[in-house]
Amino acid sequence: MPVERRAQRLLDMLAATGGAAAAEPSPSDRRAALRTLAQMADDASEVVGAIEQVVMPGPGGQLTLRIYSPYGASSELLPGLVFFHGGGWVAGGLDTHDGLCRRLANAAGARVGAVDYRLAPEHPFPAAFEDALAATHWVAEQAARLGIDPARLIVGGDSAGGGIAAAVCQALRGAGPPIALQMLICPILDIADESASRRDFADGFFLTRAAMAADLRDYLPTDADASDPRLSPLQAQDLTALPPALIHTAEYDPFRDEGAAYAERLRSAGVAVEAHRHEGMIHYFYALARAIPYARTAAEQIGAQVRAKL
Repeated sequence: MPVERRAQRLLDMLAATGGAAAAEPSPSDRRAALRTLAQMADDASEVVGAIEQVVMPGPGGQLTLRIYSPYGASSELLPGLVFFHGGGWVAGGLDTHDGLCRRLANAAGARVGAVDYRLAPEHPFPAAFEDALAATHWVAEQAARLGIDPARLIVGGDSAGGGIAAAVCQALRGAGPPIALQMLICPILDIADESASRRDFADGFFLTRAAMAADLRDYLPTDADASDPRLSPLQAQDLTALPPALIHTAEYDPFRDEGAAYAERLRSAGVAVEAHRHEGMIHYFYALARAIPYARTAAEQIGAQVRAKL
């Protein structure tokens, strides 16, 4: 189907203003652009039960987690989602994904722990991965205090954060803590190869080839191996014994094909997968609920899947 009309209107607006998601001269400018877009195009007004910020020790210093409890939640132990935001490893943060985390908490009936992991270029790879791994361990260890059932622990994220989530699940396999579910939203899963969707949607569909290249220059040390599964989970040789997966892609997303390929490889490895492609949608649509109301529908779909699984 064509690009959904509200998504197209957003693309037209971004093109007319120079492209809020295009590569900018500096990481600080890219961060400011994403914050501005979130303020303009997302909706963080959804009421949740509670929001609490907690601090944990991390590999490079203290890390902040923002814990969202769903509306109407009591003190009972609920499923817990350790969530890693997108933003190309350089931008994004707790505030840019506040609306999305609110929607996911309510839709899934889960406590969502959004992780404020370190960003490049100040903290290049593997800092974000190490923070994500440490945060997952910490939430599992502190689950009861956080109101989370450790037997229903989910690891998830969107875009670059989706790739981080997949890498964390691979790293925890056989070592624990046990992960009940992985939830990947428009994930970036392979920086070592270029899929057809990367080529087809390289420009004019929100995230450009130039922006991706700029993010990778900031994130990757010069000696980094792009096929390292911590960077490119799709490059991992063995995908057996991983947690069941929910994988959501968008029709006009450069990373659509790698999400679909990861779903197929997981299935071939005996992993239970539910994959869904959102027709007419672009990358990051799910975090732009004011501009693209379908973002709320997508959150409800994801939440219903989580409830059915857990």
